[in-house]
Amino acid sequence: MFLTITTTGTPERPATDLGYLLHKHPDNAQAFSTSYGTAHVLYPEAEAQRCTAALLLEVDAVALVRRGKGKGRGGAPDAALAQYVNDRPYAASSLLAVALSGVFSSAMKGVCNARPELPGQARPLRVEVPALPARGGPDLVRALFEPLGWAVTAEPVALDSEFPEWGDSRYVSLVLESDTLTLAEALRHLYVLLPVLDDAKHYWVAPDEVDKLLRAGEGWLPGHPEQRLITSRYLARRWSLTRQATERLELVRLAETDDSEVEEIDNAVEAETEAEEKPAPLAVRRREAIVTALRQSGAARVLDLGCGQGQLVQTLLKDPAFTEIVGVDVSMRALTIASRRLKLDRMGERQASRVELFQGSLTYTDVRLKGYDAAVLSEVIEHLDLPRLPALEYAVFGSARPRTVLVTTPNVEYNVRWESLPAGHVRHGDHRFEWTRAQFRAWAESVAGRHGYGVEFVPVGPDDPEVGPPTQMAVFTMTTPKEAKAA
Repeated sequence: MFLTITTTGTPERPATDLGYLLHKHPDNAQAFSTSYGTAHVLYPEAEAQRCTAALLLEVDAVALVRRGKGKGRGGAPDAALAQYVNDRPYAASSLLAVALSGVFSSAMKGVCNARPELPGQARPLRVEVPALPARGGPDLVRALFEPLGWAVTAEPVALDSEFPEWGDSRYVSLVLESDTLTLAEALRHLYVLLPVLDDAKHYWVAPDEVDKLLRAGEGWLPGHPEQRLITSRYLARRWSLTRQATERLELVRLAETDDSEVEEIDNAVEAETEAEEKPAPLAVRRREAIVTALRQSGAARVLDLGCGQGQLVQTLLKDPAFTEIVGVDVSMRALTIASRRLKLDRMGERQASRVELFQGSLTYTDVRLKGYDAAVLSEVIEHLDLPRLPALEYAVFGSARPRTVLVTTPNVEYNVRWESLPAGHVRHGDHRFEWTRAQFRAWAESVAGRHGYGVEFVPVGPDDPEVGPPTQMAVFTMTTPKEAKAA
C-alpha cells in the first residue's frame, strides 16, 4: 500500500514545514511496527519549493490471516489460497487508515509543539493513492471528497492493460488537490473515507469505533451529504453502532445550527443520573390538568413537544381516547430514558402502534409535526432564551398548527411560597426566565392574536388568593377563518 502527501512552499513558508507537521524529519527514513506489518515513512523530495512525504505499508498476509482467525477480506470466508494471495498488500484498504492514525497521530490531532502556528494554516496539498478499492466507482469517490473542498481525479484502473476489452477493475488511481485545508483536516478525511471506499474493514469493529468516527469527523461529517453512507460503511454496517453514531451526529448538527454546545441542548436529564425521577405532587397535578384539557378538546392525535423522560406520554397511553401519541425532544439521552420508561422494546404491537418518539428542535419548522389534533408544551418555554421564543411560536402555531395547543409554565409569583427556594432564584437552574401571570397572559394573547387562536387560562395546583397557582396553563384553540380574520 502506498500513499503520498505533497505540498509546495515559498521562502517565507517553505514546503519542508511538512516535516514539522508530520513529526517526521525529511532526512530520515523511518519504520514503524503495526499489527499487520511494517509502515515506512520517507521523503522522495524535500526542498523549500516542494516536499513530498510517502507512507508505505508492508502487509504481512500470514499475520493478517492469523489475526482474522482464518477469515478473508471483510470477514467473509475465502478459498484457502485467496487468504494469502489477494490485493491487501497493494491496495489502500482500511489497514492504511489504521497506519495513518498510528504513524501520524499527532498530525491528525493538529498538534505541533515545535511550531504551534503551523497546524492551523491551510496549505497547498496533493494526495496520491495509486491503487484504491472503490466500491461505487469514481462517482462515489467524487461524492465523498468534493463536498470537503477537494478537487478529485479518480481514474479507473483497467483489469489488464493488455486486454482493454475486459473493462475496468473496481480500483481507481486517486489524486486529491486542495489549497484550503489544513494537513490535520486532510488526514482525518483520509482516515474515515479510505475504509468507506474499501467497504471491507479488516479488523473487528468494536463500540469505540463510534467515538473514533466522531472525533475524526468533527467539523465535517455532521453536514456531509453522504453522512449515512459514510457512517454505515465505516462501522461495517453494524446496525446498533450505526444508529448510535447517527443519533450523536444529529445532536451535533442541531447544536451547530443553534450555535450552542451539545451539552447545552442535551440537558433534559441530569448528567450524574439517569434514574427515573419521583414525580412531585405538582407534576402529577399538572399532568392531570393537561389530560383533562385534552379530553375536553376532543383530541385523539397528540404531540408532546419537549417530552423529556416521557412521563406525560406514559400517562396519555393509559387513555384509549388518545389514538396516536408522539414525543419530541432535542435530547437523545432523555428519549432513551423515555423509551425505557415506556418499555417500547417489550410493548405489544397494538399499543406500540399508538406511540412514537423522535428527536427534533422546537425552534425549527418540522413537517413531521403537521396534522395533529393537539400539541402540549409542558414546562418547555422557560428553558428557551427569550429571543428564541418567536421561532418556537412560528414552528408550533404558524407551521404545525394543531387545533389545540396547551402551554404550561411556572408562575414566578408563587415562588415566595416555596420555603426551600431562596429569594430571587428560579425553580430550575436551566430556566432562562419565569413569568408573572400578567406577563404570561400578555404573551399568550399576543401569540393567539397573530396566529388565529383563542386562548383561555387555567390554574394548576393550589390557587393562592394572593400569588395565584404554582403553575399556569394556557389553552389555545384554533378559531374559524372568520374569527381568525377578525382577531
